[in-house]
Amino acid sequence: MEQTSPEVVDDVEKSLEGRMLSTINQQLEKAGGVPIVAEILNLTDRMTNRGILENLEEEDSELADEIRRLMFVFDDLMKLDNKAIQSLLKEVDNSQWALALKGASEEIREKILSNLSQRASEMLREEMEFLGSVRVSDVEAMQSQIVDVVRRLEDSGEIAVSAGNSSEQFIA
Repeated sequence: MEQTSPEVVDDVEKSLEGRMLSTINQQLEKAGGVPIVAEILNLTDRMTNRGILENLEEEDSELADEIRRLMFVFDDLMKLDNKAIQSLLKEVDNSQWALALKGASEEIREKILSNLSQRASEMLREEMEFLGSVRVSDVEAMQSQIVDVVRRLEDSGEIAVSAGNSSEQFIA
């Protein structure tokens, strides 16, 4: 297998992809459905998630959307209200935030930083700059740890994660 033609590699890739999709579909029926798949995908890295969901999107877009709705990833911090963010800030050290926010969108950075005092926000920005270049795998691992904290806080009832239902109304 030292030298293989690109056509053979493509054939093997397509075959494996087909088997993977049929395996996923069988697991959906046997293992409890979409919630289990979302849980499994929450445990994998972002590139794997994206690849699986993109392939699934081509086969069954409704199923892919249903799985996405049940998943919570670091980018979903935008769904948390300020009170939940502040609870999360109490549970996660600044050094952890600095690493996790290195790979985050500007929106998420601002959401986190705006929930800190001006002094704490400046200190976190400085810590992020001080880190310099970091490995993507380290950033993703830290983001996963923070997502785990979100899940723990949600399980204990300390915070509520919005499932995107912005039409929900509350009475104070």
